[in-house]
Amino acid sequence: ERTCAAGPAIYVGATCSFTESLETFKADLKRACPTVFLSVPRLWVKFQTAVHASIPPAKLKTLLSVPFVGKRVAKKIREELGFGSCRSFGSGSAPISEATLEWYRKLGIEISEGWGMSETSGLASANSPFDARKLGSIGGPIDGTEMKLSDAGEILLRSPGLFSGYYKQPDLTREVFTEDGFFRTGDKAEWDEDTQTFRITGRVKDIFKSAKGKYVVPVPIEAKLSANPLLEQICVMGSGLPAPVAVVVLAENARAMSKENVESELKATLNDVNQRLESHERLARATIVNDEWTTENGMLTPTLKIKRDVLEDRYRSLIGQQCSEQVVWEAR
Repeated sequence: ERTCAAGPAIYVGATCSFTESLETFKADLKRACPTVFLSVPRLWVKFQTAVHASIPPAKLKTLLSVPFVGKRVAKKIREELGFGSCRSFGSGSAPISEATLEWYRKLGIEISEGWGMSETSGLASANSPFDARKLGSIGGPIDGTEMKLSDAGEILLRSPGLFSGYYKQPDLTREVFTEDGFFRTGDKAEWDEDTQTFRITGRVKDIFKSAKGKYVVPVPIEAKLSANPLLEQICVMGSGLPAPVAVVVLAENARAMSKENVESELKATLNDVNQRLESHERLARATIVNDEWTTENGMLTPTLKIKRDVLEDRYRSLIGQQCSEQVVWEAR
């Protein structure tokens, strides 16, 4: 908050606005009428879901395809969301699906995806200024920051803003730094030579091995699944299982749909995603759970990242059940 909001606001003379509560968020956003708005993928998906609740996806797609009408519709949606005056948008803390970014781009909302950590003093890399060719990437390093990949694909970083070490943890500090002063971030990525950008593929510690002995990287699979706005929260797990399983929390509008419609939509998504995965990565099923994951119930970190180890412990017996259905509902 200090490096991405308070500090820059002081530097450029901007005004920061804070929401009173989740219940008043929409009204607070309209009142603030921001020119810069940074958020997390989960909230961007919530906005998208709210739009779809007013205008069905197929109808919106048709309206946006009509040149004059499309511009007016897009402007109206931006204003309804509170973005009538906003000229800069950002997303961070977790990967956001390329399909979601493209959906917003068609509304005139160009979201720059950024990446950083507390250890790097916040932002270290971003698709900024926004470039549509770089959708789905975190762009390149910001000025003064050096980034490269280790032989294992882990992001290594060095910059003047890098932390000096963990408080009273010298052994851990030595472990996370290379001999030439690069910080081992724990994030895995790929380098795109054509666009000169990094694409996050997951956390080093998040990778798990299936019963087949093959390693599975969950984050890219979750990003593909998140293109379906019916899914609000997703965690792909499956250590020791014959095939990975997606544990999902439905979005609010999906909870109002019939089970048959939800299952039909979700099966279509699973089939589409599985066609784009390696054989050992393909999902056996999606398990729909009842409880939303929050910081209060310990399922999310303060920055709204999922706690994989906690979720795996919580749903271990559920995902371990043998069944032939593609979509399974947790019993109430």
